[in-house]
Amino acid sequence: MGKIRRIVIVGPAYPLRGGISHFNESFCLELNQKGIDAEIVSFYLQYPAVFFPGKSQFEAAEREVKVSVHPDLSSVNPASWRRAAERIRALKPDVVVIRFWLPFMGISLGSLARLLRKRGIPVVGLVDNAVPHEKRPFDRSFSGWFFRHCDAFVALSQRVADDLNRLAPGKPVHIHPHPIYDIFGAPVKREEACAELNLDPAEKYVLFFGFVRRYKGLDLLIRAFADPRLRASGAKLIVAGEFYDDKKPYDDLVLEAGLEDFVEFRDRYIPTARVRHYFCCASIVAQPYRDATQSGVTQIAYQFGRPMLVTDVGGLAEIVPHGKAGFVTAPEPGAIADALARFFEQDLEAEFSAEAERRKEVFSWDHFTREFLKFAEQIHG
Repeated sequence: MGKIRRIVIVGPAYPLRGGISHFNESFCLELNQKGIDAEIVSFYLQYPAVFFPGKSQFEAAEREVKVSVHPDLSSVNPASWRRAAERIRALKPDVVVIRFWLPFMGISLGSLARLLRKRGIPVVGLVDNAVPHEKRPFDRSFSGWFFRHCDAFVALSQRVADDLNRLAPGKPVHIHPHPIYDIFGAPVKREEACAELNLDPAEKYVLFFGFVRRYKGLDLLIRAFADPRLRASGAKLIVAGEFYDDKKPYDDLVLEAGLEDFVEFRDRYIPTARVRHYFCCASIVAQPYRDATQSGVTQIAYQFGRPMLVTDVGGLAEIVPHGKAGFVTAPEPGAIADALARFFEQDLEAEFSAEAERRKEVFSWDHFTREFLKFAEQIHG
C-alpha cells in the first residue's frame, strides 16, 4: 500500500470490554493481514470507578487476542500520556489512529495527539460520536481539544462527518460505515442457540442488545409491545445487556402494561462467546434509539444475517434499507409497533434475512481497511 508500513491504534482493547475494543482488535488484525505492522496502545485505567455506570470495565472470560496490545494509558494521569507518546514514538509509526467516542476522553487523547504531532507523527481521529448522546458541561471544550490536535478524521456515518465539518472545519474527513464484527464466531442453528440460552425455539424473539441507556429507547420498545397485535403474534422481547440506567422504570413499564410474560431481561454483560447465540435465536433485532450516530449492534446483526428494526435517527437509516433488510421507523411506540406487527403478520423474516446476507460485503473489514489506507496515504503525504 505504498508509504504506510506501520500504524499504531490508540484505544481500548482486551481485557477492556465492549464494542470499541472489539472493533480496534479487528481493525488491527486486518491491517496485519494486509502486511501492515499494526499494534494497539490501550488503557490500564479507562474510567475512574466513580465515573463508570456499569459493574465492570473488564471481560470476565479469558480469550485469545491475536494482536499486540500495550496497556499504557490512564485517562486521568498526564504522566501516562507522556509515556504512551514515547512508546508510540519508539514504534516509529507512519500514522497513529486515535479512537474517540466520548468528550471525557478528549483531554487525555487530545494531549497525546498533541505530543505525537510535535514529534512529526500524523494523527487521524477515528470518531464514533463527535457530539455525545447525553450532554454534560464542558463537552464541547473537551472534544474540541481533541479535534484541534488531529490532522484528519475517519467518521463512521454521514452525521458524524457533518458534525466534524462543523466543529473542526477545514480538516479532511473520510466516511466509511462501521464494518461487520468478525470475532463472535460462526452462526449456529436457531435450535442450538436457544438451547444455550434456555429459550424455547418455538417462540418468536425480538432482541434488544447491548448496554441500556435512555437514548437507546428501550422504553419505547416496551411500550410498543403493549400493542394487541404484538401480543397476538406471540412475539417476546429479550433484553440482553447490562443496565447503565436505573432498571426500575423499565420494570415498572412492564408491570403497568401487563407484559411480564412477553418481556425477559438478561441484565448482564454478554460475553463474547455468547453473543452469537442471542443473535441466532432472534427473529429480528430492534434498535429503537432516540439518538444515534451509528451502532455496532447493527453490524453484528448483519454478521448473523438478522433482520433489523431501527429508528430514523443519526446514521442508522444509512445502514438498513427500509423494507429490504428491515424497517426504519419514527422513534415512537406506535410506529415501532406498526413495523413489528407487519414483520410478523407478513412473515418477512426469511426475505429480510436474505437481504441482510447479501449486503455483508459492503461492510467487510477488507473494504474498510483498504479505504482507510488510501486515506492515510494522503495524510502521510
